[in-house]
Amino acid sequence: MPKTKYIEIYEDLKEKIEKKFYEYQQLLPSENTLVKEYECSRNTVRRAIGNLINDGYVQTKHGQGARVIYQDFKQNEYMFGETESFKQFASRNHKKHETKVITFETLTVDETIHEHTLMPIGIEVYHIKRVRHLEGNPVIMDVNYFRKDVVKELTVDIAEDSIYEYLSKELNQRAVTAKRKMVVERTTEMDENYLKLDGFNSIVVVTSHIFNGDGVMFEHTQSRHTPGNFVFFDQKQTK
Repeated sequence: MPKTKYIEIYEDLKEKIEKKFYEYQQLLPSENTLVKEYECSRNTVRRAIGNLINDGYVQTKHGQGARVIYQDFKQNEYMFGETESFKQFASRNHKKHETKVITFETLTVDETIHEHTLMPIGIEVYHIKRVRHLEGNPVIMDVNYFRKDVVKELTVDIAEDSIYEYLSKELNQRAVTAKRKMVVERTTEMDENYLKLDGFNSIVVVTSHIFNGDGVMFEHTQSRHTPGNFVFFDQKQTK
């Protein structure tokens, strides 16, 4: 099934902003212009602009339209409040990236996994461990649990490319809500074996519970980040 129209418009405008077709402090075309350009309703354009506002790409002011506030900072920016894939993150920050799968298996959720992930006991899940490389350096270890009945027919090749892209394009599924917490922990043997720690003895751990449009929690992920490589931020427009 095709993507929802407002998501297509949002992604197109977002890409144009990132590639500086619309530059910092520039106003986006008017609603009327965008309605004609994308051949859609005014409400559809407003939903797309609303997503750009939530992601910190534009801000609006009554009578002036939507102004671009996105800036391409030199430091890597990890969007703490968003369901952004590693592939999207690397592309937005103009970084060379690679993902390597080190564990890929199917498990049935037991009491131990349930306690750790909150996945229902008895369902099948994909258990995946992936090392994320940025500019050739291993900087993130992702430990994923994906519901097999939602993320159907997952493969190692997909996991090394983009699971979220596969969800959207092939399964017509979207990550709608993310509940996250972030803590700093001592490094483990796994961290030391797979990540470039540059002398750090601690790691930034982001735990995520991701829900689809039906309210089903289909993913539990623990992302273990090297401290020297990421800036975490959340950005909302105040009223």
